[in-house]
Amino acid sequence: MKKFVIERKLPGAGNMTAEELKAISQTSVNVVDSMGKPYKWVESFVTDDTIYCIHEAESEDIVMEHSALSRFR
Repeated sequence: MKKFVIERKLPGAGNMTAEELKAISQTSVNVVDSMGKPYKWVESFVTDDTIYCIHEAESEDIVMEHSALSRFR
């Protein structure tokens, strides 16, 4: 699988609580599980207004599908 770095703009991300960040990551994991395709969330990094996520997938199209199903922009 290929590695992808995903940049998600999220104003105030750096001020989110651990519980809020966990909820976002759980949404991502639930979608990965429902897709039934080879896909793996590796890790995420949080800055002031952005979350950077490392994912592994077969193609960019699958990453975009995950984003759409998760309702992440």
